Amino acid sequence: QLVYPYDFRLTEKEKTSICYLSFPDSYSGGLGDTQFSFRLRQSGGQRTAHYEDDGEYNREAPLTLQRESAHYFGYVYFRQVKDSSMKRGYFQKSLVLVSRLPYVNLFQSLLQLIAPEYFDKLEPCLEAVCNEIDQWPPPAPGQTLNLPVMGVVIQVRIPSRVDKPGSSPVKQFNQENLLPAPMVLPSIHELDLFRCFQPVLIHIQMLWELMLLGEPIVIMAPSPTVSSEMVLALTSCLAPLRYCCDYRPYFTIHDSEFKEYTTRTQAPPNIVVGVTNPFFIKTLQHWPHILRIGELRMSGDLPKQVKVKKLAKLKTLDTKPGIYTSYKTFLHKDKTLIKRLLKGIQRKRPSEVQSALLRRHLLELTQSFIIPLEHYIASLMPLQRAITPWKNPPQIRPFRQEDFMKTLEHAGPQLTCVLKGDWLGLYRRFFKSPNFDGWYRQRHKEMTQKLEALHLEAICEANIVAWMKDKSEVEIVDLVLKLREKLVRARCQHLPVKEETLQRVGLYIETIIGSLPEDLQAVLHHH
Repeated sequence: QLVYPYDFRLTEKEKTSICYLSFPDSYSGGLGDTQFSFRLRQSGGQRTAHYEDDGEYNREAPLTLQRESAHYFGYVYFRQVKDSSMKRGYFQKSLVLVSRLPYVNLFQSLLQLIAPEYFDKLEPCLEAVCNEIDQWPPPAPGQTLNLPVMGVVIQVRIPSRVDKPGSSPVKQFNQENLLPAPMVLPSIHELDLFRCFQPVLIHIQMLWELMLLGEPIVIMAPSPTVSSEMVLALTSCLAPLRYCCDYRPYFTIHDSEFKEYTTRTQAPPNIVVGVTNPFFIKTLQHWPHILRIGELRMSGDLPKQVKVKKLAKLKTLDTKPGIYTSYKTFLHKDKTLIKRLLKGIQRKRPSEVQSALLRRHLLELTQSFIIPLEHYIASLMPLQRAITPWKNPPQIRPFRQEDFMKTLEHAGPQLTCVLKGDWLGLYRRFFKSPNFDGWYRQRHKEMTQKLEALHLEAICEANIVAWMKDKSEVEIVDLVLKLREKLVRARCQHLPVKEETLQRVGLYIETIIGSLPEDLQAVLHHH
């Protein structure tokens, strides 16, 4: 019905997708308000970014919180109430916030403030809210921001890449003694993992492995809320490793990718997809891992845990909750984690304490797995003394899987993790996954940039005048052009180089040009 701001261009295909994704697609008897999230592939090519600071933000933000370039997130607030004046006897409407940022807590909290007002006062309310949001500062990693909206100030800290993984967000203090006191969000993006994973706590290990390996998984849930929270919780459980596959927190049969995902002519894609329509049980039953969650039931104090079942047991009509898969985990189950969580439930520990336990466990597991890889890849970097000013920097040595495997005997995950099992098998499978590819590319890019930076510093330390003594004009001009190109690249790619180093290289170039005959000087200055 309405898009704000008016000048935001969506293609027809995107509008249709957003409309379908903004409503529960299977009958849910529940009335009232619900909130959920979706993620949508952008159609119609790259649009010019609204933000010129994309690069800067993405360099400083954690890899898991980067601004998406080819997808939008949709954050939905859906209201369904009885209303006899409507043709269907119900008032049904959704307010959706579309963003490239995965700040699920911030945007859902914002919707809790705006949506009820909007359903009441309609368009003028949105106009006022958008004017306020327009004044918000851009999200700067590492900073605590106060965001005023509708008489409330939301206070959030934007995480930064240099934060220590697993450190709890800094307790925020408001220097300005804000009045009214701000609404402080402990995290802009972290879900209550314990609540999301309640029916699958005893299978956390298996789910972590499936996510690490980028396996295709279907989540069948009773509502878009449960489906989107479970998918987002799963994609977050590899942090600080970035989950590099596709994921859809909520997916409907009207989606433009429906055919692509349900085809049987090729293997299912590496994607986690959350659905609620029972029709999917039939169309996705060839997928290797299906997690069916029912409404949350308690047995005594404990949330009822789903069982692992054979895929053949998948009934099209009445599928019982369970994890339908033939997957055998590489690592043994961590009994101590389960025991600690159970003790927490019996002692009625608050959910956020249980979540912190879970998150720490997953973080330690991921770190135990990734640290040996980090050690090995660091050893592929050329020695600093091999970097000389007048030669191109040496290459980073290739990543050889077998060489890496040999390092595991004395420096493997067993040093930091008590879990036994087939770690080697897990690494072998991981090498075939998009998550390994994404991790390796990111590291390789960072190392290449580091090499460039070290090379620039070596040039700065060098004695250029001595080098020029026995060189021909052609060689000197060639050097000027190469140095210039390096300088441009360092600035464009924001290489990790000190500003003074760049300025010195600039001065060098001027000095060298100054030593050349005037006709050449003119050409180079013009160049």
